[in-house]
Amino acid sequence: MSEPRGGAGEARERPQGDGAAGVPVTTGALARRLGVSPTTLRTWDRRYGLGPTRREPGRHRRWSERDIAVVEEMGRLTSLGVPPSDAARTALTRGPEAEAAESGSGAGAESSARTRPAPGAGSGPLVRQRRGLSRAAVRLDAPAVQELLADAVERHGLVAAWQEVMVPTLHAVGRKWEEAGDRYVEVEHLLSWQVSRTLHRCATAPPAPSPAAPLVLACVPGEQHCLPLEALSAALGELGVPQRMFGAAVPVEAVSAAVRRTGPAVVVLWSQARSTASVPLARHIADTRWGVRGARGRPLVMLGGPGWAGPAVRGALRPATLREALTQIGRACGDQANWPARKPD
Repeated sequence: MSEPRGGAGEARERPQGDGAAGVPVTTGALARRLGVSPTTLRTWDRRYGLGPTRREPGRHRRWSERDIAVVEEMGRLTSLGVPPSDAARTALTRGPEAEAAESGSGAGAESSARTRPAPGAGSGPLVRQRRGLSRAAVRLDAPAVQELLADAVERHGLVAAWQEVMVPTLHAVGRKWEEAGDRYVEVEHLLSWQVSRTLHRCATAPPAPSPAAPLVLACVPGEQHCLPLEALSAALGELGVPQRMFGAAVPVEAVSAAVRRTGPAVVVLWSQARSTASVPLARHIADTRWGVRGARGRPLVMLGGPGWAGPAVRGALRPATLREALTQIGRACGDQANWPARKPD
């Protein structure tokens, strides 16, 4: 998964509408506002009649607020996975009246629910969800991104939503903006933040009291990329497994102290980059002891992330996916009272 990069990125021009000033906008300005190409807008006009009602001499297109409302509704619906032809019909019906409908008796929400594809409907639902999520992120439409992420978790479960929707979309967005010369970094930042919020919401309830020690989850020193660790924490939280999540770039001394104080069965060390993975560090944590003299224990270390692709640590767990990590932790904690009978989906 690509790490969100710093920097302000290019400022996105946000065209003014024709509200108080009465000034319609151009196709190029509207395309930047919606996060689509001008060609897409022309295609929507040609195929579905979603074009501007006003054309100036020389075939120049000017979009009024009414026109903009229609294409914004079209973009929102296609982001939710609605086929373009169906989305266009709904947008033409709802666009001019969307504000009134949504501020009224809830008819707007009912219409949106009717146009949402049913679980498993059509071909390639996961592909459509990834595309919709990517488009919403490009538009910087945080509410739509939130809705799509929550819908993916509800439909497929947290583990499948992470592996089949969130990770591929984050990869695709990261690759796209790398190829664009580090432009539009704000898109990747927004998507990463919304994924993090979704993961946190998935495990809001505290686990039931347990005599077993909590697991320890930490990124290695220098590692700021912690979304995958957040996904593991959320999945364990859903299962009711006690844990202590320490997040990004945890000093070795802090992890050692946490291990000695809590006595975990498993310590997860995440490393995204080869430059942060350290075999001596992993061995040091694996050799950390706790407990009274004569009955001392030590943890089983789990190495997560592509940074550990090269190093080898004898006895360490090396899961390739979130699902595999949960399975391996379940085996390691199988004799403890805290591991639930319900296994991850």
